[in-house]
Amino acid sequence: MQAVLRIPDLFTLQKFAGAERILTREVAGVPLLVRVIVTAMRAGVNKLLIIWAPDVDRSAWDQCALFPLLRGLQIAHLVRRFDPDQPASWAGIAETVQEPFYWLPWNWVTHKRALAELVRLSAKPESWEAPALLDKHAVLGNETGRVHEAKGFPITSERRIAEAERFLVAHSGKPSDGVYSRFNRWLCRPAVRLLTHTPVTPNWVTLGGLLVGIAAAFKYAQGHYAAYVTGALLFFLSGLFDEADGMLARIKFRESVFGTWFEGFVDEATYLLLFGGITVGLYRERGPRELIYGYLLLIGCALSIAITRWQRKLATAPDRPHEYAGRLNRLLEEDSSNLVSRIVRQIHIFIKKGVSVHYLLIFTVLGGLPWLLRLAALGANLTWTLALYFNRRYFRRGKTGATVRDAQTA
Repeated sequence: MQAVLRIPDLFTLQKFAGAERILTREVAGVPLLVRVIVTAMRAGVNKLLIIWAPDVDRSAWDQCALFPLLRGLQIAHLVRRFDPDQPASWAGIAETVQEPFYWLPWNWVTHKRALAELVRLSAKPESWEAPALLDKHAVLGNETGRVHEAKGFPITSERRIAEAERFLVAHSGKPSDGVYSRFNRWLCRPAVRLLTHTPVTPNWVTLGGLLVGIAAAFKYAQGHYAAYVTGALLFFLSGLFDEADGMLARIKFRESVFGTWFEGFVDEATYLLLFGGITVGLYRERGPRELIYGYLLLIGCALSIAITRWQRKLATAPDRPHEYAGRLNRLLEEDSSNLVSRIVRQIHIFIKKGVSVHYLLIFTVLGGLPWLLRLAALGANLTWTLALYFNRRYFRRGKTGATVRDAQTA
């Protein structure tokens, strides 16, 4: 897919305090022009035609071109006067424009889903100030149609930059987020927006969540109500770290295979530490009988981690492990005629950290920690048993290759 991006004339750019300054002005930690282009790449663009006004110095591009985010993109530059309202301007570049193509305003900040959801137009848009997905013959004619405007913000002032950053943070979740994750991400928004203007990386945030999780386990191990409540609050905070690292990674385009692995490792480690701390705390408070449920929980949790890792490897391509959850959710939905799949689809959300932190806090505050230990022991052992079942149902030999290919093109 190709995109066409026009850099306006110097007079227009001077309204924004100069061409170089506005094109490289950071929006949520990424230069504006780089953000516009990389967002399009995430929506499927692999070729870019940039049309520069003749009076604009292209030194700003030299700075943007250094970003590794633009690797793999085929970029062509044209220097000419260009008016998108004039069919003659399009006719002059018709040989270099593919069909269909994205029209990208140079200052429009949005997210990839907004671009991917654009409706293909067979007539010129009424306004060129918003992105559009166009047929070539549409721009060569004079017919005008109403554009399906992408959600986002045009950067026209410093105030608009602040609004655009709030928009990016508010839309930094996943389409599959439930009510719990949306609430958690809402709590994280101010901190994430602040972090976009610092050198802090998503992996540092993940590490912070691990440290808070260790502190939560230590508090639970002390074995009295006040310590339990403190531990629950700390583990809830650890869950917010878990949300914030993904939000920050998506906003700053810092997703990576290592980051996905590290986040999963931290989630697993904090669960094991937490359950160990709860077991020790209840043993101190209620006696050795609690060790039975604690051992069952830890064994079930360890088996669940091992088998789920195996399932992730079967379900996704090696360089796209982050697609595992969405892939499994889709398979469960498609398999709704199966009773087990239907039941699991309704209850599997409760094992997500973003959900479990809420119920851990509720059980702890209400004094139901012993019941939580027993329910968690049952749930952990059901998890690895069902993971084996679904490995055979979805990912057995003969289906694995097709599964990975589907994941690569998802």
